[in-house]
Amino acid sequence: MNILVLGAGGIGGYFGGRLAEARIDTTFLVRPRRREQIAREGLVIESPHGDARIEAKTVVAEELKPGYDAVLFTCKAYDLDSAMDAIAPAMDGRAVLVPMLNGIAHLERLDARFGAANVMGGVAQINATLRRDGVVVNGDKLHRIIFGERDKQATPRAQALADAFARTIVEWKLSPDIMQDMWEKVVFLSALAAGTCLFRGNVGEINSAPGGTEAMQRLLDANAKIATAEGFAPRAQPMEAFRERLTDRSGNWSASMLRDLEGGGQVEADHIVGFMLERARRHGIDDTVLSLAYTHLRTYEARRAAGRL
Repeated sequence: MNILVLGAGGIGGYFGGRLAEARIDTTFLVRPRRREQIAREGLVIESPHGDARIEAKTVVAEELKPGYDAVLFTCKAYDLDSAMDAIAPAMDGRAVLVPMLNGIAHLERLDARFGAANVMGGVAQINATLRRDGVVVNGDKLHRIIFGERDKQATPRAQALADAFARTIVEWKLSPDIMQDMWEKVVFLSALAAGTCLFRGNVGEINSAPGGTEAMQRLLDANAKIATAEGFAPRAQPMEAFRERLTDRSGNWSASMLRDLEGGGQVEADHIVGFMLERARRHGIDDTVLSLAYTHLRTYEARRAAGRL
């Protein structure tokens, strides 16, 4: 299988790097500076599952041509338009797009641009970031990727991607119901992002503060009701895991959105928290904590846009 990976940052660099490490034909679409860095130093990964320095194939935008079987589409929601433009030359009718974005809202725009039949579903479950020195850092043992056809069909292209990941050290799953998996992720992620950004702390710090555990429980319960109203009631086992992770007093994790916010960067306020807030109001579900978090994030965005940070 011939795979194109959009970018070589945290998610793309990790999952694409593990594919390349396993001798899967993998090419990274990167900017010239990142290309030079990878050519000079290799694609470097630091992870509890083993460090790696990989000789990776790269391509820059003006060189991109058709001929790929799959495109791992890893970007932030606020870069969606430019990312679609970037990979468009590779989407020749043969390639399938496998989005690794957070949330659900991007699917409608990807379908409109490339056709629903050419867009699978995907979920990345990993704490990964690109360090300033260009090293891809996998921050804990979680390194799971889930993908599948949104119509629940078993297809040769989905199986080929599964066969590729089966050769890696990554934990992977070819899902028979990827939309259920995507909804379950947004139930968790929206609660994590809303809570950690609103309270400006990691999970352990929030749960050690008065009212913190109650607030995180309230977020999770509201999100579960939203998913249920949308036809994707979260399963018992994921919900148990979500609750444990969100209420762990020793938990040192937070959403990547908090890291972006504290670094003065762009945030996916509308795509993650705003999306769930709109659905809560549509279905008459308690939106108190989601609303506070969304107001906080949009206030930050306004201050950032005005240069007042």
